[in-house]
Amino acid sequence: MTRFHIRPEAVSGDRVRFDAQETHHLARVLRLRPDDVIRTVDGEGREFTVRLERLGRHDAEGAIVGRSVARAESPLDLTLCQAVPKGDKLETIIRMATELGVSRIVPILTERTVVHAEPLRWAPRLSRCRRVAKEAAKQSGRAVIPDVAEPRALHDWLAEPRPPGLLLCLWEDARTGLGECLPATPVERATVVIGPEGGLTAGEVDRLQAADAVIAGLGPRILRTETAGPTALALLQARYGDLR
Repeated sequence: MTRFHIRPEAVSGDRVRFDAQETHHLARVLRLRPDDVIRTVDGEGREFTVRLERLGRHDAEGAIVGRSVARAESPLDLTLCQAVPKGDKLETIIRMATELGVSRIVPILTERTVVHAEPLRWAPRLSRCRRVAKEAAKQSGRAVIPDVAEPRALHDWLAEPRPPGLLLCLWEDARTGLGECLPATPVERATVVIGPEGGLTAGEVDRLQAADAVIAGLGPRILRTETAGPTALALLQARYGDLR
């Protein structure tokens, strides 16, 4: 059965209203008709079975005939703090991170980041990144679309308040492997920091360590920035999440 993502405010009582984009997919791409039944998720973990009743040119409506709690979300709240890479690598990272159950992605700018983030130039790219997250959530059967934040400098991000949890920095020059650093007790929330193609500087690692980050490596081989993040997420999900 086809699955659609809607905003929570699209649900009113036992009614669901679809926006122009989803209506186009319903009516023009899939050629669905009134009385067809679909599944929708609202981005907050709820899933609805909906019987379509009206498909207009710019919107559509349906009646909710079933409700459930989506089971594709991990009990581990994961944040990926990813230095912005060159080209379209960020979109690839977002796609893989979404499939691995990440809750949010924070693009950061570091001393060795090549890409700059002027607001006017970044706006269309941010929109594209959020669309990639939505498409990946739909493809992987998730009910929650990960939040993709606006880019910010690493030092600004470190100054922001964060909820308690494991803060992990993956660094190629770390002397200790990830497996040796992870707590033996259960972890409910974790944030992973990944540097750019040129890596984090020693000064940046010192600032992260001062913020109580655990500094660890991912083995004897140096991984690409687009490989390191998903690898760390998978290892954390295997230890504390739903890949066990």
